[in-house]
Amino acid sequence: MLTEKIVRVSTLQEKIEKALDEVRPFLANDGGDVTLERIDGTTAEVKFHGACVGCKVSDFTLKGGIETTVKKYAPEIERVIAV
Repeated sequence: MLTEKIVRVSTLQEKIEKALDEVRPFLANDGGDVTLERIDGTTAEVKFHGACVGCKVSDFTLKGGIETTVKKYAPEIERVIAV
């Protein structure tokens, strides 16, 4: 049972990482990056790096770009938050 849960989390993490890989080039163009910090149930917690930290449009980037892309790859994720 525990092994099955670990495999599910690992698979979910891989899906989220693929989604972040898709948006990463757009962030890099502006000198930024994003990494997955943790998965808490149906919430993915991500951390901004570089120019994305404190950027005025980071909320739009999070909800309009990152969360949308994550949900495309991992529909079991209901929300993405920045930590």
